[in-house]
Amino acid sequence: MSVTISFPDGKSKDFIQAPTGQDIADAISTSLGRNAVAIRVNGRMWDLQRPIDADANIEIITRNDDEGIELLRHDAAHVMAEAVKELYPDTQVTIGPAIEHGFYYDFARAEPFVPEDLDRIEQRMREIVDRDEPISREVWDRQEAINFYRQIGEEYKAQIIEDIDAGEPITLYRQGNFVDLCRGPHLPSTGRLGKAFKLTKLAGAYWRGDSRNAMLQRIYGTAWPDAKQLKAYLTQLEEAEKRDHRKFGKQMDLFHFQEEAPGAVFWHAKGWTLFQTLVNYMRRKQNAAGYIEVNTPELMDRSLWEASGHWQTFGENMFHMETADDRTLAIKPMNCPGHVQVFKHDLRSYRDLPMRISEFGKVHRYEPSGALHGLMRVRAFTQDDAHVFCTEQQITEESKHVCDLLLGIYRDFGFDDIHIKYADRPTNRVGSDAVWDASEKALLQAVEATGLQYSLNPGEGAFYGPKLEFVLRDAIGRDWQCGTLQVDLNLPARLGAQYIGEDGQKHTPVMLHRALFGSLERFIGILLEHYAGALPFWLSPMQIVVATVVSDADAYAEQVAHMLQAKGIKVEADLRNEKISYKVREHSLQKVPIILVVGRREAEDRTVTMRRLGSKQQENLALNEAVTRFVADNLSPTPVAN
Repeated sequence: MSVTISFPDGKSKDFIQAPTGQDIADAISTSLGRNAVAIRVNGRMWDLQRPIDADANIEIITRNDDEGIELLRHDAAHVMAEAVKELYPDTQVTIGPAIEHGFYYDFARAEPFVPEDLDRIEQRMREIVDRDEPISREVWDRQEAINFYRQIGEEYKAQIIEDIDAGEPITLYRQGNFVDLCRGPHLPSTGRLGKAFKLTKLAGAYWRGDSRNAMLQRIYGTAWPDAKQLKAYLTQLEEAEKRDHRKFGKQMDLFHFQEEAPGAVFWHAKGWTLFQTLVNYMRRKQNAAGYIEVNTPELMDRSLWEASGHWQTFGENMFHMETADDRTLAIKPMNCPGHVQVFKHDLRSYRDLPMRISEFGKVHRYEPSGALHGLMRVRAFTQDDAHVFCTEQQITEESKHVCDLLLGIYRDFGFDDIHIKYADRPTNRVGSDAVWDASEKALLQAVEATGLQYSLNPGEGAFYGPKLEFVLRDAIGRDWQCGTLQVDLNLPARLGAQYIGEDGQKHTPVMLHRALFGSLERFIGILLEHYAGALPFWLSPMQIVVATVVSDADAYAEQVAHMLQAKGIKVEADLRNEKISYKVREHSLQKVPIILVVGRREAEDRTVTMRRLGSKQQENLALNEAVTRFVADNLSPTPVAN
């Protein structure tokens, strides 16, 4: 039997017998055969060892491809599970997926793992790699698979199989004496994994994410195609730990969290100053770009959220309450329904479009307690949210305006490495396929009109429309998804928004959802980690400290501080009876950009001795010259009108 294999470049090759992916890779080149980890057959991922018994379009996946790296991480989870079962036989295995940068596996075990166990498990994983155990795919009868796992004491695996749809095949993968339930694909053998992996931490996790279920033990790890990439990532982790924004929150006296308000921020005076600096900056940018600012209620009736579709698709993430008059009110998780109410309150004409409505709206979303993480993952946060109501003909131009605004803002904050992802329709969505077709086409045309590079993020759009995601790369190479732009042809119609067109008839406007920072809380966390706390002068919540050497200079120090304060500089005088070295060290730890040291000589000469954060050099300046310089440094990036 001859099989014709077609390749992405349009070429094809005939095989006398049904080839495996490994056969095909080896036939192309020795290096490809060595680096191949899986094969895509007619769009579906297959194991390299699985025969292809019919003509097919294929693509070889290597260990350095994104999908190949994900597969390596998935196999690392399976090898870890095998190691755990060998070392701790009474442990039950549950699930072990690949995740961003690594993998995890959840285990049910009476005795808790301790950090020292990770070294032992990791060493056994290396031994399993050295064994180079073949990994083989087996299709089982459903009941036989359930019985098998129950007989060996793996109740969780039996439960998973029972919940799989009846039409789905039950595939198990065998490596050595370890047999795991998995859809696959997998590497041909454990040796192909290599040893560029590291177990990183322990955590707790409820079975299936439900707090009513048993608590499991989760082991996290990371895996990479080679040792060089592993080392780079571990170095990044070390640097990230040093830059943890929660540490700077305490050190710089910006904010704190406490158990009585899980996922909500207690902003201190300096932190709130930083927050308001961002708000004022964004307000100037938006005013120059033609936005009007509104404020909408935080509590609104359930009926509005049902009409918008949020109750059906997002209800489990919403906070709500019953009132004495039998009404159900929900705390808004998003600002969009409120903005539609503002738009439709008056009769609108096509001449009013585009209408750009913005709000610094406080929203609340339920996040599991285990997912909360400082400012990065909260339950209560502020969105720099805006919605552009426009005609279909205006989508491209308005989307381009949003993209230009976004990119300019990110550059103002020191982010030059920006990537855009285009996300299309998710499985859980509202609206007809015809509406989605139109929305996706419009947004794709818009991003292509900007000339910007983008990648696809299939199935990750919002439930009401496709979106662009703006991803920033920080100082240590981490990616953060911040701004979004979404085209929505569903929500305005669901909530009855209309305008009078040139033809005198009523039309439904297009609604562009747009966030720039995204969450202000999260963006502050990103900024703190990007700059390692040393924020730019114009952004710093405390810009200058005037520190005295002797008490004789107290009056002069206060005069300097008042002069700077009158010029809009955030400044305080440190008149404490402490050594100047102590004061400098303390304010440096608090990341104050500039310390002005004044003593008797400075008071007599009307000068200041300036020391910048991170520099041991000092500069003596005339007071008037220093004030002029600081005022210039304090100018935030200026807005550019559309």
